[in-house]
Amino acid sequence: MVILHQSTVFLILTKDNGNTEEGKTPFIFAHEFFDALPIHAFESVPPSPENEQANAPRTIMTPTGPAELHNPPKPANTPQWRELMVTLNPKAVEENIKGEPEFQLTKAKASTPSSLVIPEISQRYRALKSRPGSTIEISPESRIYAADFARRIGGDSASALAAKKSSASSPPPSSEKKTPSGAALIMDYGTLSTIPINSLRGIKSHEKVAPLSEPGRVDVSADVDFTSLAEAAIEGSDGVEVHGPVEQGDFLGAMGIEERMRQLLRKVPDEEHKKTLETAWKRLVEKDGGSMGQIYKVMAIVPENGGKRRPVGFGGGIQM
Repeated sequence: MVILHQSTVFLILTKDNGNTEEGKTPFIFAHEFFDALPIHAFESVPPSPENEQANAPRTIMTPTGPAELHNPPKPANTPQWRELMVTLNPKAVEENIKGEPEFQLTKAKASTPSSLVIPEISQRYRALKSRPGSTIEISPESRIYAADFARRIGGDSASALAAKKSSASSPPPSSEKKTPSGAALIMDYGTLSTIPINSLRGIKSHEKVAPLSEPGRVDVSADVDFTSLAEAAIEGSDGVEVHGPVEQGDFLGAMGIEERMRQLLRKVPDEEHKKTLETAWKRLVEKDGGSMGQIYKVMAIVPENGGKRRPVGFGGGIQM
């Protein structure tokens, strides 16, 4: 079990067969784990004015005199990603203004290694590059974990296995699984299909605060991009399929939470205790005004079965 802040991942293996994944059946439950992983934030900016083609010179000076260019060289004239960097806040550090956070997010003046690579990992991000002003939040670490969950369940993808065999003189233990098994359930707050933007938040003593106000004392998190997790899982293993995300209220309802609560309430004689239970379970499933039943999402990674059976909670039923 790994615990980060208030985030938890449980990994249960029903069998251990050496260092390979064959013979293992992992059951993984990640609750508020991905929201605590690092993110990179980017903003698309228009081409620099000096790259505009209208005033591009059509003649150059040569040793024999001026020469006209029939096909003038074309410098890069496309929008670029700029990373939002964590920098000192002058209002707090230099002006000592009370209440100002010590750090702030500042848009980089030029491309960074991250801005050149990370937004290119998915077509969803690349499609927004041409729209200046677009902002996105990406968590590469989240994609790594999602792919790892998938490989534990379904084994490596064919392309990954081929790369390992061709690149390593003494290849590491294979992650190939002849029979995919296990499952992963991910519960967190995030988006159903859109890319998170401006979701970085800070919580201290159950109150929202500026995320960069007190480093080390504020619980910092961001919305989870569930579609990105699904992409990474499918790319990581040919032996899995992904279901969801669905809203927590719908998932718990399909799992029978209302019937379970009715059973519990019938056994509780104390009215005050009944009210507490009713308030608690409704808080989990209600979907009005950004309640937990709406903002929390649930996604499952399971062995690939050709879509023959959907898991319970994701449109499937119980087979007797």
